Amino acid sequence: MSQLNSSIIQTKTPNKKSYIFAAIFLLIAIAGLFYVKWWPYFHKAILASTAHSIGPSILGEGNTMPSPSWESAWSYAETYFMAVWKAALLGVVLGSLIQVLIPSNWLLKVLGKTSFGSTAAGGLASLPGMMCTCCAAPIAIGMRKKNVSVGASLAFWLGNPTLNPATLIFMAFVLSWKFTLLRIVFGIILTFGVSYFANRFVKNVESVDMEKLLESAEQTDKNSFISRWLKSMGTMLLYVVPAYLLSVLLLGAGRVWLFPNMSDAAANSLLTIILFAIAGMLFVIPTAAEIPIIQTFMSFGLGAGPAAALLITLPAISLPSLLMVAKSYPLKVLLFITSSVVILGIISGLAGMLIL
Repeated sequence: MSQLNSSIIQTKTPNKKSYIFAAIFLLIAIAGLFYVKWWPYFHKAILASTAHSIGPSILGEGNTMPSPSWESAWSYAETYFMAVWKAALLGVVLGSLIQVLIPSNWLLKVLGKTSFGSTAAGGLASLPGMMCTCCAAPIAIGMRKKNVSVGASLAFWLGNPTLNPATLIFMAFVLSWKFTLLRIVFGIILTFGVSYFANRFVKNVESVDMEKLLESAEQTDKNSFISRWLKSMGTMLLYVVPAYLLSVLLLGAGRVWLFPNMSDAAANSLLTIILFAIAGMLFVIPTAAEIPIIQTFMSFGLGAGPAAALLITLPAISLPSLLMVAKSYPLKVLLFITSSVVILGIISGLAGMLIL
């Protein structure tokens, strides 16, 4: 069946218009990433190398959290959205444009299979993005709407925050090479391994009629570009933004319960590793914000174990990003990803207790 699908995909000859649209998408992506990510991160890397810091923790510099309140929720949401709004907007734009500018047969040929090759391609494609989990989510949604496989789209979504090259550079300067090594190892396992095995939770994945899928996509592509783009953009904003905003407010108000003060005895215990792994999985942060969070927590006595757990779970996914992609993946896949992130965070925490 996979050989038949490949031959069908290859028979769809791209026309000149397809190349022009793909070039437009690439130019927009490069220009947007340069402005939002690459240029600012170049300067931040210099700061990290000289000051061994990339700024204050988004949770605050003290060792106490504000009490749950509307003011606390709004304060965190305001700080968070000021840090991510440009990247979030870029993510929505690219997530909608990928649905109308990239030919379906191109995506299906490279990213449409359940093979490890497609998963690896999705993970490698994530490296230049350097986005947080919420900003990468709209692009993963767009990929799924174009019938990119579960494994490939997940690898792209998870690879953006966990294998972000800029974050790894910051981490090496601010935390240590041991933290960076842990992040690389567990980031690779999550991005390429967990994403690949997530394909197993999708029913009848080999029974898709690829020929009908491509014919349907070609019929859709005959509509005007503007109407298709506005429709994809409007649908994404309608279903993604409300859940995103509300969940960020909720987490901002409740962060005192997610990251409670720990006694000296509990600061490096297995229970704290488990609690922080779960809290990190739920909580939402901007790109690379886990670095100053961990740096600040450790300065107030948090052990290396819980810090190493946060190293994996804080950036990988969050409650808002899970809500954003909820309509794009089966529930079993999301439960598998969520539990995998927590388990890998716990294992990273245990490794951190031994080597950090």
